[in-house]
Amino acid sequence: MLGKKELHFQGKGTDLQNLASQIEQHLNNDKFHTQTGTVGDGDIVIQAQKGGFLDKVIDADRALTISISGTGDDFTVTFGIGKWLKHLGIAVIETLLLSDIFLVVDLAESAWTIEVEDKLAKAVEAMV
Repeated sequence: MLGKKELHFQGKGTDLQNLASQIEQHLNNDKFHTQTGTVGDGDIVIQAQKGGFLDKVIDADRALTISISGTGDDFTVTFGIGKWLKHLGIAVIETLLLSDIFLVVDLAESAWTIEVEDKLAKAVEAMV
């Protein structure tokens, strides 16, 4: 999918909750509004929105969506655009399937997403 990126890590012994907190803090420091939820099997979903000029590039109901799945020794971090979900924690627990959180995006969204994903991916690699 255009504008979707995955990083896979093995043998790192990473605390995934701590990693999610670090990612969320990184996004907050970059002036994103964030929300986090956990899927019943332990997968973590972080959504981030940024206002201002991006309102003209990205639909208001869209968000940068990051999922962290697996275990501390074998996990995947996936970045893409998804629908902003109100009350993410409740939505994730009750109805959200990780395979459905990412949307196909148009060219403008893809360009923005790829730029942000690349910067965030480098930050995540440094965190791990």
